[in-house]
Amino acid sequence: MASQRGESLGTVKTRRKGLDKSHYLYIAVIAAVILGAIVGLLFPEVGKSLKPLGDGFIKLIKMMIAPIIFCTIVLGIGSIAKAATVGKVGGLALGYFLVMSTFALAIGLVVGNLIHPGEGLKLAAYDPNKKAEVDSTVAFLLGIIPGDIPVLPTLFAAILMGFALQKMGPQGAPVLRAIGHGQVLVFRILIMIMWLAPVGAFGAIAAVVGATGFQAVVSMFTLMLAFYITCALFIVVILGGLLQVVAGVNIFKLMRYLAREYLLIFSTSSSEAALPRLIAKMEHLGVSKPVVGVAVPTGYSFNLDGTAIYLTMASLFVANAMGTPLDLGAQVSLLIFMIIASKGAAGVTGAGLATLAAGLQAHAPQLLGGVGMIVGIDRFMSEARALTNFTGNAVATILIGTWVKEIDNKQVGEVLSGQAPFDEQTMIAGHGEPLADSAEAPALTNA
Repeated sequence: MASQRGESLGTVKTRRKGLDKSHYLYIAVIAAVILGAIVGLLFPEVGKSLKPLGDGFIKLIKMMIAPIIFCTIVLGIGSIAKAATVGKVGGLALGYFLVMSTFALAIGLVVGNLIHPGEGLKLAAYDPNKKAEVDSTVAFLLGIIPGDIPVLPTLFAAILMGFALQKMGPQGAPVLRAIGHGQVLVFRILIMIMWLAPVGAFGAIAAVVGATGFQAVVSMFTLMLAFYITCALFIVVILGGLLQVVAGVNIFKLMRYLAREYLLIFSTSSSEAALPRLIAKMEHLGVSKPVVGVAVPTGYSFNLDGTAIYLTMASLFVANAMGTPLDLGAQVSLLIFMIIASKGAAGVTGAGLATLAAGLQAHAPQLLGGVGMIVGIDRFMSEARALTNFTGNAVATILIGTWVKEIDNKQVGEVLSGQAPFDEQTMIAGHGEPLADSAEAPALTNA
């Protein structure tokens, strides 16, 4: 017991250190955005001259698009195949995730078309074939960063490889493991790049505000406010309504039960930090262990409601800000691409930004330069994104448990009323395991 406590204390200390680093980055980005806006307002020409800082950061993000898309799509197709083998639970989960992600993307498009974020800024369009007028040193430094890798061919190759690995069966397992290790490496590089976000945000915001004045600040604030309101309404009205109708559970009681996880997510801007606790709490709530074992991990890759809303609203913001709004056909094709590409935006800070850049690069490369505006406010929107993703997965787990009749409704009532508090010391739940003795349990648990 002592050794276990020592290990848990060590884990907590490690987590706290991670939280501290994340706080430093968050504070640095906020400071950089404010400083960049001040420089752009007071010294417009200086602000415009800082544009290469934002351009360099965007190039680094673009460099990571293809590897992120490739690794996550290949592994994602493998996850679909694995989840589909667990029968009714996996099929229900995947069907629900696909419908809700598409619905969230559509909501983002509707809200974006109603408020027209970024309209009137008329930033200069980015021409990938036009060389920027910068001095030789800046051009040399920007030239070091690798050029674009086509996104759509990468996506196509990843899909083919994913299905091919499925057909290989056990022989494909080592390849999938290798790609999994590659994904860890890719995301580690992305995390390193995100530590340059304050520099990129400073240069991008200073350049935009220097070129457009105070209107840029108003436009970015409007987008953030609209995004937060949309996420809040999505949680309370859409998710809350589904939860009440299907499971008879009040969304506000569930959110109170998950309050500690919300604080953890808010401090890290990533729902991934609360994944182990969500599994433990859903089991304690009364959902069977096999259902939780399928729904929660799969949802973290395929049920990203907040990210979906963010991607579509941010895309429309960039298009409007560049003075080239997308027509309905372009918006629908972008939505279809985002349904697939957003599966690679789970858990890692910056992955959503990379997915946004991937969508714009594939459909409208001339808009890619406008992503620099999003860099500065991406961190401000990441909390709402992560909280919405997390809440969506918690609700999905309860709904799926209800549909397959693998949830203890009495336990749900006792937990949400406070009569059966969660054990914070062990995080071990002894409830909701009705499938433990059945032949189906091992297959579900292993998924």
